[in-house]
Amino acid sequence: MKVAALETLFCAAGWRPWIFVKATADDGSVGWAEVTESNGSPHGIAGVVADLAPLVVGRDPRPVERTYWDLYRATRQSPGSVVAKALAGIENALLDLKARALGIPVYELFGGPTRDAIPLYWSHCGTTRARAWEVTKTPKLASYDDVAALGREVVARGYRAFKTNIVLPGEEPRVLMPGFREGGGQERAEEIVRALVALLEAFREGTGDRARPIVDLNFNLGPEGIVRVARSLEPFDLVWLEVDLYDAVALADVRRAAPMPICSGENLLGSRAFRPYLEQRALAVASVDVIWNGFHQAKKIADLAETFEVTCAPHNYTSHLATFIAAQWCAAIPNARILEFDVDDVPWRDELVTVLPEISDGEIRVPAGPGWGVDVREDVLAEHPWPR
Repeated sequence: MKVAALETLFCAAGWRPWIFVKATADDGSVGWAEVTESNGSPHGIAGVVADLAPLVVGRDPRPVERTYWDLYRATRQSPGSVVAKALAGIENALLDLKARALGIPVYELFGGPTRDAIPLYWSHCGTTRARAWEVTKTPKLASYDDVAALGREVVARGYRAFKTNIVLPGEEPRVLMPGFREGGGQERAEEIVRALVALLEAFREGTGDRARPIVDLNFNLGPEGIVRVARSLEPFDLVWLEVDLYDAVALADVRRAAPMPICSGENLLGSRAFRPYLEQRALAVASVDVIWNGFHQAKKIADLAETFEVTCAPHNYTSHLATFIAAQWCAAIPNARILEFDVDDVPWRDELVTVLPEISDGEIRVPAGPGWGVDVREDVLAEHPWPR
């Protein structure tokens, strides 16, 4: 078996493109990966894959780790970012090819499953209905009564946890993201506290405390502001407070001051990036993006985290292919805690794949088919071209 072609495919999925890597072998078999990112450089990822394709095409896809390190050495002067994500996409596509050739799920390449199912939490709960309700064909978050109704929906659909952001319901609902757009810092902390307290009070009315909240602050505040928010949200019994800081010592200071567990790491790439956060005891939960790190590299991160008694939760917010990959990763490690899943998304998401995730009572069954256990339907992908 040899790799005959390596390519990047896109589709327009509402407010962002979904990005896939496709590896085709000379026997016609196909390996899939996803490398979607919402705030980076889709063309950059595709460019790196194209630049690295000559180092992959013509090779046996099955010695995946050898190929990964050849690609790593070829790009080691440009570590991280779109380069690392492109390497992850290539690794995952080759793992899919290899496991399909053997007729086994990918997790069987890494010791077999540690579990048959993994709990899910409803991610971007309310966030999507504030910023993309027209695209997803879901109710608009026009009032706090709508937030309470959404909380009742979370419970009715079997989810025991949900994650939200800094959401302001209204006729023109908004999601505050000062760390990405209009500027943040400590001066926004009081505004963010008011918004989150009102939001979580409405969610509590709807859930009746039968589903616990997670709040994701992303990069929207610095350490002082994060601590202010954390102390204000103590009464809401958060599963965790999720934040992003690129300084491990600063995050460790936040964790010591916060009254709830701290989760972080979704933007870190590679075990070297995670190591200082673990050494500083900055994390209670490591958020690991499996499609941005690569399955095997992400497992190395989980193995490192396990030595520090830290649990892991995949960062996962894109198509069903990414969910299948993340679910297999949860099966392959002993310290998986819960899996992120976007319930609200573009209405045709189910049509894009050949197999749907098996979800019941807030849990997903670990896929059992060869490779990732799913294929991307290229005819559906072609119906939603990106760029438009």
